[in-house]
Amino acid sequence: MGHRPTVQHIGTQDHPVNASVARHWGPAAGGCGLLLAAVLLAPHEARAAAAQDWPPFVLVAGLLLVGLVADGDRLFAAGGHLLARLSPNGVLLYAGTAVLVVAVTTLLNLDTSVTFLTPVLVYAARNRGGREEAPLLYACLLLSNAGSLLLPGSNLTNLIVLGHLHLSGRAFLGHMALPALAAAAVTALVVGAVHHRSLRATIPAGEAPERPVLGVGLVAIVVVTVLVLALRAPALPVAGVGVVAVLLRSRSGGAQVISARNAVEVLGVPVLAGLFGLAVALGTLGRSWLGPATLLSHLDAWGTAAVAALTSVLVNNLPAASLLAARQPPHPFALLIGLNVGPNLFVTGSLAWILWLRAAKAAGGRPDVGRASLLGLASVPLAMAAAVGLLALSGTS
Repeated sequence: MGHRPTVQHIGTQDHPVNASVARHWGPAAGGCGLLLAAVLLAPHEARAAAAQDWPPFVLVAGLLLVGLVADGDRLFAAGGHLLARLSPNGVLLYAGTAVLVVAVTTLLNLDTSVTFLTPVLVYAARNRGGREEAPLLYACLLLSNAGSLLLPGSNLTNLIVLGHLHLSGRAFLGHMALPALAAAAVTALVVGAVHHRSLRATIPAGEAPERPVLGVGLVAIVVVTVLVLALRAPALPVAGVGVVAVLLRSRSGGAQVISARNAVEVLGVPVLAGLFGLAVALGTLGRSWLGPATLLSHLDAWGTAAVAALTSVLVNNLPAASLLAARQPPHPFALLIGLNVGPNLFVTGSLAWILWLRAAKAAGGRPDVGRASLLGLASVPLAMAAAVGLLALSGTS
């Protein structure tokens, strides 16, 4: 059996140390500088922005740690091979991949999905000859973004905007279930249609990976799912589950030893710190300046989604959420559709793009930002129209 790439191989050991340090910690330094400026210029507004923004970042840290343990237990690899083994053709393999990506995104966050599923899907495609690699690779990215509307923890933007609404996970699901499924389905159909020729192959799956461990990783996934659904403020409990799961896996050994370096690498601390600083700075701006709130007050749900999508591409969807939701937006659910689906337009749209590129290259895949953006340009307007249309029909925006 060929070597299965895992998250440990995602690194920068081939680069000079100084360049690596500068490249990795540059975003953190920039974000901290913006955060300091916000605190000095508008301390009250900066405090309010930080209070709104910190729970999502803590939550995603916990989910990424749970994902690391689940990957160490070979749960993702087993899922990828099961898809390849049960799918008699490329079309069914692609459909199963779409379901897997949306499920992992929903339960464990889109950043967890692209980090851990990307190498698994490259592995699954190569087990069948490699012809399906492109559609699986691009579906993982685009569906992770578009499929992150079902639960609050699926995307940090959901939690930033929900800071004004105080909804439980169950209530949020009730509002967003149909629009979220529509956005994911349309995105999957567009990617599948573009790559329909490569999905026609019928190639048997290769040798199975080692059997998964049904232990700490699986239990942690179940626990964090219940917490996200049941609690209005699940960030700290979920982070606690992630830390405990990593400690248990580290002490028990088993399928994959998890070191502190693995955990820090998966968390991407410099990038998260940089995005947090930028988010707080823009949240402070949104509280000090009425421009964003005034703009949104003059837009309907369709216009709100469009502005959110474009703003995400300009400054990344996390800072965009902090800026546009600094004050309670009139159409919060339409805003989320733009913030979550809109990033598929370009690499600047979300952190998931960076994590996807890093994971795909480390797995030996061939990700193409230009092709992914073209797929985004084709799918985003249709997916947003379907989602906002269902919001309008339900009387929710």
